[in-house]
Amino acid sequence: MFDRLDDLLIRYEELMEELGSPEVASDTNRFRKLMKEQSDLTPIVDAYTEYKKCKQDIEDSLSMLEEEKDEEMREMIKETLNDSKKRVEELEQELKILLLPKDPNDDKNVIVEIRAGAGGDEAALFAAEIYRMYQHYAETKNWKTEIMECDDTGIGGMKSVTFMITGAGAYSVMKYESGVHRVQRVPETESGGRIHTSTITVAVMPEAEDVDVQIDEKDIRIDVCRASGAGGQCVNTTDSAVRLTHIPTGIVIYSQTEKSQIQNKAKAFALLRTKLFDLEQQKAHDAEAELRKSQIGTGDRSEKIRTYNFPQGRVTDHRINLTLYKLDKIMNGDIQEIIDACIAADQAAKLANMNQEA
Repeated sequence: MFDRLDDLLIRYEELMEELGSPEVASDTNRFRKLMKEQSDLTPIVDAYTEYKKCKQDIEDSLSMLEEEKDEEMREMIKETLNDSKKRVEELEQELKILLLPKDPNDDKNVIVEIRAGAGGDEAALFAAEIYRMYQHYAETKNWKTEIMECDDTGIGGMKSVTFMITGAGAYSVMKYESGVHRVQRVPETESGGRIHTSTITVAVMPEAEDVDVQIDEKDIRIDVCRASGAGGQCVNTTDSAVRLTHIPTGIVIYSQTEKSQIQNKAKAFALLRTKLFDLEQQKAHDAEAELRKSQIGTGDRSEKIRTYNFPQGRVTDHRINLTLYKLDKIMNGDIQEIIDACIAADQAAKLANMNQEA
C-alpha cells in the first residue's frame, strides 16, 4: 500500500508543476482534467503527509525517551508518543478507505425515478412525500432538482415521478437510496384505525453523457402531441409534448413539463440516454452480483431497504440494521445520518473483501 502512496505523492508533485505551466493554463480541457486529478489526489496526499509526520514523531519520541532522565519530561514525551501511535492507526484506516477503487459514476448527476407500488392511493401519497424528502435533502447540499416526468393522482399523490439532481458527487450519495421503501401507517381514509402497509420503488441512475451512450437515430420513433394536465399558457394548445420510443428496447419516454417542444425533446433524450446507460449498468451488476452481494447499495431494486413506521415514529434501514426515532426530521430531508451509515458499512464490506483476497 505504501509503495503506491509514494508513487501518488510523486504524481501529485508533478501535477502541481504541470498546473503552474502557461501551456497547460491555455489548454482549457487539459487544465480541467489535471485539476480533477489533483482534486482526487489531495485528500490521499494530505492523509499520507500527516501519516509520515506521525511516524517521524514516534521515532523522535522514542529517541528522546532513551536520553531523557527527568520524570516529568518523560511523561510528556510518553503522552506525545501515545497520541502519535493512536493517530497512525486512524490514518492507516483512513488511507485504506481512500485507496478503495472508486465508482466511476460517483461524480455524476443523478436521475431518480420513484414509482408507487402496492397500496393504491396511499402508495402514491407516500411517493410524493419521498420525492419532497429528497427535494429538501438536495437543498441542504445546495443541489438543484428538476422534474422530468410526473404522473400525479390529482389528490396530492404521485403514481410516478422522475427528476434530476444536479450537484457535485450526487450519485456517490444518492445511489444508496435505490430499492423498495415501505411505509406503515393509518391512512386518512381508514375509519377503523388499522395500520396499512404500502410500498414504493426508488431507482437512482447516474446521468448519462453523450460519450456514455451512442443513440442511433434509426432506432428512435419521435411523436409529438398536445400536453395533458392542468392547462396553463401553451399547455393543451400546442403540440409541445414529446414521446420517444426506443425500438430495440421498447423504452418509451414522455416529456411534457416544458412549454417548448425543443426543451421537452432535449429532456426526453437526456432521460432515454440515462435509461439506456442504466440498462448496461444493470447487466454489469447482474454479472458481478455474487461478488457484490455482501456490499451495501448493490443497486438491486427489488431489495426492501427501509421501513417508515409512522405510529412508532421510527425509520429502519434493513441493510445495516439501523433504527432512528426521528421520522418527522427524516421526512423533512434529514437523511444524512442514514446515508453516512450506509457509506461506512459499504466501505467496511469492501475492505473485508480486499483483506480476504489479499
